[in-house]
Amino acid sequence: MSEMFQTYERQYQELVSGLKQGCVAAGALNEDQRRPKVPELKTALDEGDSLIRRMDLEARGLQPPQKTAFLGKLKNYKAELTNLKREVKMMSMGAGAREQLLEGGQFTTSQEQRVQLAAATDRMYQTGDRIREGKKVLVETEELGVSILQDLHRQREVLQHSKNTLHGVDDNIARGKVIIHNISRRITRNKYIMAGLIIFLLLAILVIATGKRHQG
Repeated sequence: MSEMFQTYERQYQELVSGLKQGCVAAGALNEDQRRPKVPELKTALDEGDSLIRRMDLEARGLQPPQKTAFLGKLKNYKAELTNLKREVKMMSMGAGAREQLLEGGQFTTSQEQRVQLAAATDRMYQTGDRIREGKKVLVETEELGVSILQDLHRQREVLQHSKNTLHGVDDNIARGKVIIHNISRRITRNKYIMAGLIIFLLLAILVIATGKRHQG
């Protein structure tokens, strides 16, 4: 379990390193140049969320010493990712500038085209956000399904172990019955032998007594 956590942790650290570099590079661009970079950064943030959920799932299945240490790491990773989300969100904000442009009341053809393009881009971003949310739900559902399957597998192993134990008890009972039957047969045989000996002794005593009587 801890090996899986460490694997996810390495993937997360590589992802965050790339995210930080991407944020720095995007921050140096103007708004038009920066806009196409934002969806890529958001996709990377979603991957970071997915890795954190997987690390959390692995950490909660560990024993207390490791569990506490790994959950402490996760707390720092979540805070780090939250800061990156805030930074990316700041990069994607352009609504205020467009509102000021609309309130001016006078547009050139180029300005109108830019406003229409900005509105279309916003719709595209919203659609992308909904798709990412859908993917996130699918990942969470998949993780829940994996967890349920693992629980069912453990329960199956417990039931199989109980079944094997019951088979062992049945075998012991069967052997016990055989032993008791053999003992019963021996007791019965010994009774017959004792009865035969007693009869033989009585007959011998009777013969001896009869012989003495005739001699007298």
